[in-house]
Amino acid sequence: MLEIKNLSVTYPNNVKALEDVTVSIPSGKLVGVIGPNGAGKSTLLKGALGMVNRSGSVAFEGEPIEKIQQRIAYVEQKGNLDMDFPITVLQCVLLGTFPKLGWFKRPGKQEKEISMDALKRVGMEEFANRQISELSGGQFQRVLLARTLAQDAVLIFLDEPFVGIDIKSEGIIMDQLFKLRDQGKTILIVHHDLTKVGKYFDGLILLNKRLVASGEVDEVMTHDNLAKVFGEGAFTDIGGN
Repeated sequence: MLEIKNLSVTYPNNVKALEDVTVSIPSGKLVGVIGPNGAGKSTLLKGALGMVNRSGSVAFEGEPIEKIQQRIAYVEQKGNLDMDFPITVLQCVLLGTFPKLGWFKRPGKQEKEISMDALKRVGMEEFANRQISELSGGQFQRVLLARTLAQDAVLIFLDEPFVGIDIKSEGIIMDQLFKLRDQGKTILIVHHDLTKVGKYFDGLILLNKRLVASGEVDEVMTHDNLAKVFGEGAFTDIGGN
């Protein structure tokens, strides 16, 4: 179980991005993090990982999250990544094998085989020697997922992976995420498309700087909860009742 207790994040100039969030997520679940712009969705992931100054505690399977960093995969928003960095697709995926290699060790034959297998699983093996700058948005997102597959993490955080990508890539990514979930991996995804949450997720975390609701999709996607964060028209727009 991923246990987040009393998580708060305050940015410079005393801007409160997240206030006193407490939520528990069972292992082996695929959970969406939803809310309006500025609700603290990305901050929840970064705060849980200790990437920003925070108060509160985060544990996974009873261990403080700081002690299991090598077992965690994090893919930030594509817009925050440098796609012009001179690195090939295969080299990018190989980075996922580094946490298990230890200090001063270089990836060898086994790591390359793992990385190529990961690329095959997302349909990108033919692009192994391409520069990442030559990829479309959807192709690059698939490569980032391949890097996560190569890492074989048990806890996976994805921040808006479907923004600006094609339908084919989104389908391939979700297919692999479902398989990871079925293998017992715990996955959190910051997501913005309310029409797909019932199809994609086992559970939801609804945020608006504070926790509004968490639990199974039907429990969270109520008129009252959505109205609190998106306004009265939101539930009608997604076909709710």
